[in-house]
Amino acid sequence: MKTYISTWPLLAPELPFPRRLAILGSTGSIGVNALRVVAGHPDLFHVVALAGGKNAKRLAEQAACFRPAVLAVLDDATAKELRSLLPAGYAPQVLVGPAAYDAIATLPEADLILSAIVGAAGFLPTLAAALAGKRIALANKESLVLGGTLIRQACQRSGAIILPVDSEHNALFQALCGHADNGGGELSRLILTASGGPFRGRDAAFLASVTPAQALNHPNWSMGAKISVDSASLMNKGLEIIEACHLYGLPVAQVDVLVHPQSIVHSLAEYVDGSQLAHLGVPDMRIPIAHCLCFPRRVGLGMPRLDLAQVGGLTFERADEGLFPCLRLAKEAYAASPSHPAVLNAANEAAVELFLNGRIGFMDIPRLIETELTRHAPLGAAADPEMLLAVDAETRLRVRAAARA
Repeated sequence: MKTYISTWPLLAPELPFPRRLAILGSTGSIGVNALRVVAGHPDLFHVVALAGGKNAKRLAEQAACFRPAVLAVLDDATAKELRSLLPAGYAPQVLVGPAAYDAIATLPEADLILSAIVGAAGFLPTLAAALAGKRIALANKESLVLGGTLIRQACQRSGAIILPVDSEHNALFQALCGHADNGGGELSRLILTASGGPFRGRDAAFLASVTPAQALNHPNWSMGAKISVDSASLMNKGLEIIEACHLYGLPVAQVDVLVHPQSIVHSLAEYVDGSQLAHLGVPDMRIPIAHCLCFPRRVGLGMPRLDLAQVGGLTFERADEGLFPCLRLAKEAYAASPSHPAVLNAANEAAVELFLNGRIGFMDIPRLIETELTRHAPLGAAADPEMLLAVDAETRLRVRAAARA
């Protein structure tokens, strides 16, 4: 069994406070919650850079509050709007374009990078941060799905440290702390929990007719549109299986999924003696975000405590891969080759976009993904970022073309 993707964080020197924080994806759900954590503990952080895509209004509000020296957006129009919204007397450097995200990921003034961009767009900035030896709070699972091997190699060369923000992988990380490295030979398997999304218990006829509005109505978590659809299809859990394999160095056969509709147990690590260590908490992303940003310190978050008596019961069931084939497709992609997960992710992102725009049905998502996985010729272990991104782009074009046919 391999070791953790980077130096095990408990064995690395502690990053001193205040920590100089740069956030990639500050205007999304993870970025917004991260800044809530920062605002609650202003003595622990100095925000040096924020990257906010095309949401100029929200980025301007964040920038006015935290006054970072560097901001980044995706295009000139957003940059122009952003500058018009900034308060008088505050003139940060505004970087524009995809390369701006790489620049923030490697900013010398930043010692802690929160990678929270949604989708494949987060891959190159995350890889850049790893090559630069940064401490990375990783909320972009697609980075590992596309190029987990490359990020592992970058961490080995540079000494970068990765802390997982996804609630499930953060739960696993906490369950593994206190054991040598990531559990060593004592670890038997990892168990990811899934809420089951809004369509748990539904049949095939219902799934064939669901609308985007229904898919976005998650019962437990407040998330962005793409992640909400992934949760409804269980692709989110499929991507997390691949992420877990890369993070913890396990084969896919040692990563399981259980549906847990209460979303209180966030994942479990099982050891060779049969013990299972679980992480429990209310479904609020501020908990794993704060754990990574402040690691190894824990801080108060001002939220209600978990009351298990009020919850009343915790239930678990096996995921139905027949009704939700995205879970099966993710396992098959990881087992097939290092480049198949890039196809899986690109086809899924393109198909979800088409579904949200009303151009395909919900069950067309796994159908289009499976078609692309079947036709893909593996790139081999020597695939570099440019090759993987070329596969990503070609896959998206084919999925969109198939939807038009």
